[in-house]
Amino acid sequence: MGKKNEFDHMKLIREYAGGHKHLITIGRCLAAVSAVMTLIPYYMLWKIIRTAVNGEELEKISSYAWFAVAMIVGALLVYIVALLCTHVAAFRVQANMRSSLMRRIITLPLGVFDEDGTGKIRRTVNDSTTATETFIAHNLADKTVATVTPIGLLVLVLAFNWKIGLICLIPAFIGFICMMSMMGKGMQQKMKEYQDALDTMSSEATEYVRGVPVVKTFGQTVHSFKRFKECIDGYGKWTTDYTLMLRLPMMGFMTCINAIFAFIVIAAYVVTKDGITNAAILNVMYYIIVTPLVTIALTKIAYSGEAEMTLIDALKRVETIMAIKPLDEGSSDKKPSDNGIELRNVSYRYEDATRDAIEKVSISIASGEHVALVGPSGSGKTTLAELMVRFFDVAEGEILIGGVNVKDISSAELMKQVSFVFQDSRLIKKSILENVRMAKPAATEDEVLDALKKAQCMDIIEKLPDGIHTVIGEKGTYLSGGEQQRITIARAVLKDAPILILDEATAFADPDNETKVQAAFEELSKNKTLIMIAHRLSTVMNADRIFVMDNGKCTEAGTHEELMNMNGLYKRMFDEYTRSIEWKVGA
Repeated sequence: MGKKNEFDHMKLIREYAGGHKHLITIGRCLAAVSAVMTLIPYYMLWKIIRTAVNGEELEKISSYAWFAVAMIVGALLVYIVALLCTHVAAFRVQANMRSSLMRRIITLPLGVFDEDGTGKIRRTVNDSTTATETFIAHNLADKTVATVTPIGLLVLVLAFNWKIGLICLIPAFIGFICMMSMMGKGMQQKMKEYQDALDTMSSEATEYVRGVPVVKTFGQTVHSFKRFKECIDGYGKWTTDYTLMLRLPMMGFMTCINAIFAFIVIAAYVVTKDGITNAAILNVMYYIIVTPLVTIALTKIAYSGEAEMTLIDALKRVETIMAIKPLDEGSSDKKPSDNGIELRNVSYRYEDATRDAIEKVSISIASGEHVALVGPSGSGKTTLAELMVRFFDVAEGEILIGGVNVKDISSAELMKQVSFVFQDSRLIKKSILENVRMAKPAATEDEVLDALKKAQCMDIIEKLPDGIHTVIGEKGTYLSGGEQQRITIARAVLKDAPILILDEATAFADPDNETKVQAAFEELSKNKTLIMIAHRLSTVMNADRIFVMDNGKCTEAGTHEELMNMNGLYKRMFDEYTRSIEWKVGA
């Protein structure tokens, strides 16, 4: 016995179809009936030709013709009902699949979106579910027709003159072999590689579009985004190699399925070499009409096979997301006693990484303390902050908030404890009011206005046509990076969580916006535990303590003055930073 395919895509489809799974079976059965009904008129055509050639009862031709017409119309109606069944099932499968994906996505740790990229996840949700819907609605019925039709054709081709039939099947058989060579075991892997390449380009294209202003400002080209260019070049090379690999079998397939008429000539010579008879003329005429169906059937088989491989790859991508385990919910009702944070011997490594991103870090942040995380790019600052609020679970060690392990705190309770302001602020295409209210859906309009005032946003609101009811992105209404940052800060003000994490929050702000953002931060951070991640060291000089990260380890800790006296990494970084801000054109 051959090895059983472990991935049963039809079983998975039936699971997503739920109560509509029987419609898939009914649709396939009706499609098979339609395929048989479509072949019957060709038998009636043979009877019409025989009647005409032999001069039999010519009045029967009309009844044969009308019966053939009835079969064609009946086959069309049955096929329409089959498509109706598969379409209803397809829409249900797509809806259930998207609902399941979204339910799973909202339970995933936030770090998953940093690792996989929102572009890949969005493409899986949209394109993979669409591919599934297309296959069930259209390709599944076509696949059934493509399976049943060749069986009926074998009967039609061999029943009337087996010699002509066998000769006509020679190119079809060779073409079938060529087709199967293209659809071998390696084809599914090639389909995966193709979809992977599209996913990578989608993700990199998103990053490139976001960076277009920088590219244009400095007069650069796509070559400035090395990874984007590399994935485009890699995709081009892959498609060229793949096309060359399939060139010979595709040429053989197309040549064979279009060479059937040539074999009919050979067959006609074989059956008429002993003399031309009415039966011979009848058979040759019949096969001239019927044999094109062989070409159509083989083409349908090829396309249905390709569509099925696309479906399998799409379902595997959906299952990849569904297989990601959500973080375990806190098993106790414990709540933090305060907003202090303690890390005990914490280590973490990203999937497929060769070294730890965080290695045996132990730090303690008192309730209400303002601290900063600094260090070179890639030193682990952001990862450490994300671990504190459980974007990921630590590989070793433990993290406590208010004396409670974050793993024992429910995700809802943990999110109540923390507010984030990232360097890349995102606002949805809704009004300012709705954007700010995302932090506290039950907030009143007055509470939102108060948060906007504290976040230094009133100059933004005053210039907007509809004030806080202005929809961002509508009628040419857009905000600068610094303005979006202040709206994001207003969210954090409204949420009023006891722990605040600022990740390079002033990175994209212009001088005027930075002053206002800093003023907003001062208001926001009152009586809160504040964790700042910054490259601009001037913004962290007044922190209660500064933790210096290097290659995933906390190498130094202390106040600004204490770290400067250590003559270590922090002092070198600060000296370089000071020289950079003092640099002047022409100096």
